[in-house]
Amino acid sequence: MMIVTTTSFAQYKLLLIASAVSQEAKLVSLDWLAEGEVWYESKSLAPLKKCHNLCDEDFKFINKNSLSKEKPVDALLLTTITQLDQYLAGERQQFDMTLDWSLGTPFQQSVWRALQQIPYGQTISYAQLAQNISKPTAYRAVANANGKNPFSIIIPCHRVVASDGSLGGYTGGLDKKRLLLDIERN
Repeated sequence: MMIVTTTSFAQYKLLLIASAVSQEAKLVSLDWLAEGEVWYESKSLAPLKKCHNLCDEDFKFINKNSLSKEKPVDALLLTTITQLDQYLAGERQQFDMTLDWSLGTPFQQSVWRALQQIPYGQTISYAQLAQNISKPTAYRAVANANGKNPFSIIIPCHRVVASDGSLGGYTGGLDKKRLLLDIERN
């Protein structure tokens, strides 16, 4: 079973998807959601329109006030929202939740795990990240894996910048990348 909820901060919305298999809850995705958007094309899941159990009959996301009856998923989503609120308030530097790593290839997983090693408030380049996973010439593949990160913020892909120090790219938009880096620097 998959459950979807949204949470907001400032003018931004985040979409969270969690699954429960045999009473074990795992976070499947955390991504930015455009204002008013009720259609979500996941990097690793089918579009919500084809997965009607993820939203109500009007294709609206289940919100945090009406979560599922699956207690493990509810607890995970509420923990995730609480930790995100703490992070965005500058009160948390690391996240503690179960992630579904199976969504990526072994290479992507190695990149995502390396992203978790970047210290809070610091940035590195795509080339440095490629060196960190012992693939120094694979910086483009590293950038691609960075862009496929299904756990935005929790796996801090926003901490990777271009070699010249410019922001580079960010799937959620450069305004959000700048915001996250500012939160961590203050």
